[in-house]
Amino acid sequence: MMADEATRRVFPTEPASHLRPRSRSVKSLVSTPESSFWRTFRSSTLHPSYLHLPITSLSFSPNSSLLAAASSTSVRVFSSLSLSEYDPDFDPALFATLPLPDLAYSPSFRCDGALIAAGCENGAVRVFDLPNDKPPKTLRRLNAHSCASRVVSFPLLDHKLRLFSAGDDALFVQWDLPTETPLFSVPGAHRDYIRAGAPSPVSPDVFVTGSYDHTVKIWDARVDSGASSVLSINHGHPVESVLFLPSGGLLATAGGNTIKIWDVIAGGKPVYSVETHNKTVTALTLAKVRDDTRLLSVSIDGYLKSFDFSRFKITHSMRYPAPLLSVAFSPTGTIRVVGTNNGAMYMGIKKKKDEFEDQVGSDDFAWSVPLPEKPTSRKNIRYFKRGQSEKPSEGDFIIKRPEKVKLKEHDRLLRKFLHKDALVSVLKTQQTTSIMAVLEELVARRKLIKCISNLDNDELKLLLSFISKKATQPWCARFLMDLAKCVLEIRAEDIRSGGPEMAVHVRNLRSMVAHEIQVQRSLQEIQGMISPLLVIAGK
Repeated sequence: MMADEATRRVFPTEPASHLRPRSRSVKSLVSTPESSFWRTFRSSTLHPSYLHLPITSLSFSPNSSLLAAASSTSVRVFSSLSLSEYDPDFDPALFATLPLPDLAYSPSFRCDGALIAAGCENGAVRVFDLPNDKPPKTLRRLNAHSCASRVVSFPLLDHKLRLFSAGDDALFVQWDLPTETPLFSVPGAHRDYIRAGAPSPVSPDVFVTGSYDHTVKIWDARVDSGASSVLSINHGHPVESVLFLPSGGLLATAGGNTIKIWDVIAGGKPVYSVETHNKTVTALTLAKVRDDTRLLSVSIDGYLKSFDFSRFKITHSMRYPAPLLSVAFSPTGTIRVVGTNNGAMYMGIKKKKDEFEDQVGSDDFAWSVPLPEKPTSRKNIRYFKRGQSEKPSEGDFIIKRPEKVKLKEHDRLLRKFLHKDALVSVLKTQQTTSIMAVLEELVARRKLIKCISNLDNDELKLLLSFISKKATQPWCARFLMDLAKCVLEIRAEDIRSGGPEMAVHVRNLRSMVAHEIQVQRSLQEIQGMISPLLVIAGK
């Protein structure tokens, strides 16, 4: 192993800041209605001190006045009534804190927003009320799961006495809240952890679950034989999130880096597959974009993407600086929130009304042509005609032309990929900084070995002369010593037959290395004499 490392030709370099390409901002040349809509959201980064653990789930109240975030051992409920207008210094008001005995999961509001339920790491499911003038209290404790209850959800329709739950014990339960008893229970609903679930938008008795056994199953509580699901689908990856689309006939599943759309009415027929994320997709939600609905997905790669499932097309993409675990979009379409693995929330608030919303009436088929822009008044515009010889007056603001950057010869040759000519050119300048920069650039391009092999005798003398003079300088010694070893190995025959001048450079290099070794030994002897004195002085 050590022999391989010794013979390997590696040149350790640090990236030179002046050689890095300048970052350029890419602006979109075409503005679509979709991009115009998302630009109306102004983002705020929220770092609540009490949310220092991953935000595993986010949920909006149906009336969009409250936002629930599950993090650590509690569910924090924030008041979003003040979010109707954008405020750059906004800090969400903590409406209530719902304590749980262990890690909290999957907060879910009831259809009227009066109750909220959440799961727990120890398997318990708790239901809280949310009065406006009193602190929340626990109304029900539902105990059926032996492991973490990861999925808790109320029906979407006006059915206030039912609750669904599923967990890592592969148990799926429909609860009757007044009596705290299971109405529909399926032990071993899956062969692995159940980590995803969603109610149907068309029936309060239909629910879908997704598991790490790669399957997605649809359950109907009205079916007498509850031991088997109504429909089973194989996603192909561990399922992280499932969601019914608004019609109830299509189902979206997320697992791995893939999102798939299934036709439930056709018996689970695959409709479309989206693979635009680079890492695992962690959450799905629906978003109201004007009069349409989009499917939002977040991933560990830090991207939030908007998918138009009517056209099967990604319409927008946003990047965040941390892995994303959860996402929520308010029912009114004015607030967008994503949760990260470091406890930060990124909230986007709609700043102004969309220019098309006022033009579209209540009728689904109503439409209107955008109003033409008002002509610009030219009454207060003055025109001036000046020659090039006109001198500026005292109050004029002078804009100077940017100075043209004059590149050196070796930089121009590098731009043309003439690597050997660039190396010879910079060696003739005898400027140590420029020579080291060119050598590092050739290492980055993997062309230094080839350049050394193609040098003629005169050019090789220039390189050996530079190495023999600068090889022992501390800031470049490591690089130049490796380079000298490589040159001596590759061009050994040329050095032997290069004449007395070539031998002088090699002799100078040898004497310099010998002197450096002697200096290092002397320093080690001095260090050995001083070390006992320092130990005694320390005592």
